[in-house]
Amino acid sequence: MKTIDLNCDMGEFPEAIADGTQESLMPSLTSVNIACGGYAGDEQTMKTTIEQGLRWKLAIGAHPGYPDRANFGRLELQIPPEAVADSVFQQVRTLADVAARYSVRLSHVKPHGALYNQAARNRVLAKAIATGVARWRHDVVLVGLAGSQMLEVFREAGFAVAAEAFADRRYEPDGTLRSRKFDDALIRDPEEAGHQALSIVQRGIVIASDGSEVPVNAQTICIHGDTPGASEIAAVVARALRQAGITPSPSHVL
Repeated sequence: MKTIDLNCDMGEFPEAIADGTQESLMPSLTSVNIACGGYAGDEQTMKTTIEQGLRWKLAIGAHPGYPDRANFGRLELQIPPEAVADSVFQQVRTLADVAARYSVRLSHVKPHGALYNQAARNRVLAKAIATGVARWRHDVVLVGLAGSQMLEVFREAGFAVAAEAFADRRYEPDGTLRSRKFDDALIRDPEEAGHQALSIVQRGIVIASDGSEVPVNAQTICIHGDTPGASEIAAVVARALRQAGITPSPSHVL
């Protein structure tokens, strides 16, 4: 029986928490990555997102990014590796301290935005992320882009890893994510996102922006919570997988 983790980045928008948009995604998910005070999030959003995740029995992890709220952590920065390690450590520890109040032990750490994309091709930056997490704990899964250098670096640092692919993002021929500066970077159509998720699990490929096939060997699939229509996208993806005999399960990040 095939299984796949379905994850989503959460705790980013107080308004999405307040109006129920965030929790509406959770029935379709198996794990969540919670913003922990760097690019977004505060103690209250962390608490509420943990409470919601527990209601839906989801694996709970940390989502540290560049400490750049003005740009939502999506602007590439040039920060010394030591500063990146310090920031990652502080963010993950902050969420871990909040989670401990609920007797929750974080299962995984996934970098956010520009930090994630830069680390996918920059071994020094990936090492800084691993160093920051290691100052907190080693027995946690690090999530990174499938096929990227960051996974190799994370393994070399002694971490278990989960290779990630995206249902709602387009790819470049080299396996990197298409920049959000392009209008077609996001997949907004739920059916198309469902087809991409099935292709990832069943065929191990995605179709790149130039029409070529890109190999993708993933254990977890992300659906972004801020993609327009995210709740419907998540529901369609989860349903498409189940109908194909693929069970959404958080086992790859636990």
